[in-house]
Amino acid sequence: MKQNFNLYQQVKDYVLSGISNGSWQAGERVPSENELVDLCQVSRMTARRALQELLQEGTLIRIKGKGSFVAEEKQHFSLLQINSIAAEVKEKGMQYSSQLLQLSSVEVDSYIAQSLQVKEDSLVFFSKVVHMQNQTPIQIELRWVNPDAAPDYLKQDFESITPGEYLTEILPVTEAEHQIEAVLGDQHLRETLEVEKQEALLLLNRKTWCGDTLVSFARLYHPGNRYSFGTKFSAG
Repeated sequence: MKQNFNLYQQVKDYVLSGISNGSWQAGERVPSENELVDLCQVSRMTARRALQELLQEGTLIRIKGKGSFVAEEKQHFSLLQINSIAAEVKEKGMQYSSQLLQLSSVEVDSYIAQSLQVKEDSLVFFSKVVHMQNQTPIQIELRWVNPDAAPDYLKQDFESITPGEYLTEILPVTEAEHQIEAVLGDQHLRETLEVEKQEALLLLNRKTWCGDTLVSFARLYHPGNRYSFGTKFSAG
């Protein structure tokens, strides 16, 4: 038993040493289970145990279909202000990119109608965008927009500016409402965000107002192992 402990600890130490000396930096892939078998001359079970412990400890994260990567400091979002996800990524020195999946007018169901305070089956503007950090998806944004508030919304290039940035430019946020929940998400969401079956998604529901006008309702999905939310409030 002691020998097995020493073996998997040696594998852990090998990976930790590589991270410490800069061989694998934040966001970079570490050797796979099979590669560690050859590099450390251990069994596959030993390599698997070492990787699983590093994942559980938060040293590594797993991205479905790609492997294990050195964990970056979690993207941290303040709930007391509306931040641009593009700006957050760039401020960390990372590369931001996005993919626009849908931009159209849609009829809303009762839930979205109530959230946006419009009549059921009303036509509103809708966008679906995947936001990425260093080519890794960190957020899927589903946004429904009041067309009376932003009549030119469908004319925008949302791969050069985020929907949130555009709306904030033309309609500064005077009030916002947030609700956070952990969800499993459907297969499309999980595959797009590249998360494992057992990992939860963080869902932020957000409403934003400009004056008395409810401008948009957004559902923002994040991989739970790559994102965190927090807040700090100081009363003067």
